[in-house]
Amino acid sequence: MRRDVLDLRQFYASRLGQIAREMTSRKITEIWDGARGLDVLGVGYATPFLGPLRDRARRVIAAMPAQQGVEVWPGREPNLATLTGETSLPFRNALFDRILMVHALEESPDPLALLREVWRVLAPSGRVVVVVAARNGAWANSEATPFGHGRPFSRHQLADLLREAELEPSGWTRALYAPPMAWAAGWAEGFEQAGSRIWPGFAGLVLMEAVKQTFAVKPRGHRVRIPLPRPALSPVPIGRAPLPLGRAIDDPLAQSPFPSDGIV
Repeated sequence: MRRDVLDLRQFYASRLGQIAREMTSRKITEIWDGARGLDVLGVGYATPFLGPLRDRARRVIAAMPAQQGVEVWPGREPNLATLTGETSLPFRNALFDRILMVHALEESPDPLALLREVWRVLAPSGRVVVVVAARNGAWANSEATPFGHGRPFSRHQLADLLREAELEPSGWTRALYAPPMAWAAGWAEGFEQAGSRIWPGFAGLVLMEAVKQTFAVKPRGHRVRIPLPRPALSPVPIGRAPLPLGRAIDDPLAQSPFPSDGIV
């Protein structure tokens, strides 16, 4: 069952949530370089991470699952968030150049179906970044954060799931090396820098980018029956004189050895 949108909002308003947003947003910006001039969709509860993309992207929309609930976003501006079904996003095919998924797969009843719906609305050669709790990270084992609910993923598990949804992984990184405790918030920057060098396997989050690849389908060949032309003159067997014109040919040896039609 998904976490309520009010619980998610409360977490990201806390000091620990602000650190999680800052460290994760930095990684997303590095991966996409701001998504300048592109159409961006956030799936799940991605609004804390979409703000930095709005200044450069052409369009940014947030789609929140019905089981979670929706909030008005951004505040004091025209609403850009919508309540959606997980497997029925209200967008046309191949609409978005970039899709960001946060708090989306871990609590989904059918992660593969959700990814295939994301594949549908993603443009050809478009990119998706999936943010999930790392299976062996401390954040996945802390119920005080939203990342401690649902199913965590290892890097290989997430890559296999993306490939099954016809999304090819193109890169990955990690974030949140600080322990999920309020006292560690002031040391988050130091944990982030040291953790990537000393204990990279104990990060709290895995961020993986995947690309939608489309291929042209070559039609299969098939056999075609083409009638061959009948010979104008029947061939004459060796050792026999040609028959005069107008005379019937009764000898089967004098018949044409070529078939009337064939298969090419």
